[in-house]
Amino acid sequence: MTGEGGQPEDTSATSDAEVAEAEVVVEEDIARAEDTFRRERDEYLDMLRRVQADFENYKKRMVRQQTDLLERAAEGLVLRLLPVLDAFELARAHLEAEGSTESKALLQAASLLSDTLAKEGVERLQDDGVAFDPTRHEAVEHQPADPAPGEDAENGPVVSEVLRPGYGYKGKVIRPAMVRVRG
Repeated sequence: MTGEGGQPEDTSATSDAEVAEAEVVVEEDIARAEDTFRRERDEYLDMLRRVQADFENYKKRMVRQQTDLLERAAEGLVLRLLPVLDAFELARAHLEAEGSTESKALLQAASLLSDTLAKEGVERLQDDGVAFDPTRHEAVEHQPADPAPGEDAENGPVVSEVLRPGYGYKGKVIRPAMVRVRG
């Protein structure tokens, strides 16, 4: 372009200033965009971490629930097997004096069942002579206190005889023992 008098106009000074100003605006826009992108990235990263933590907690909860369900199912099976174990114990008491082959086979089957249940976490509660505990015992008969030598009558009731054994499964009483209580 030409200015007055046919001389070329000096646009370099104005265009350099405009270019510098435009560069500053562009740099500010880029800085704002970078800041916005960083914030969004951090938000998405936090959200991802929360979702991952929630998923891990969900997996742990599902494993725990499945384990509990399997243990409850196994406990139900054990409860249904306890009368069979009681019948074997009665048979054992009657057949131990007998020496026949059939009685030996039945006693072996009883031992096998007891051992298998013990390996799975079933324990027989042996409670003769211990203090009565209502969480482990069901008192079905009461005898008056007759302290034996060396026993203190003020300790409370004591199991004098187990009438039907109690059983625990993995540390939990699943059937309390029926007992005769003294004291």
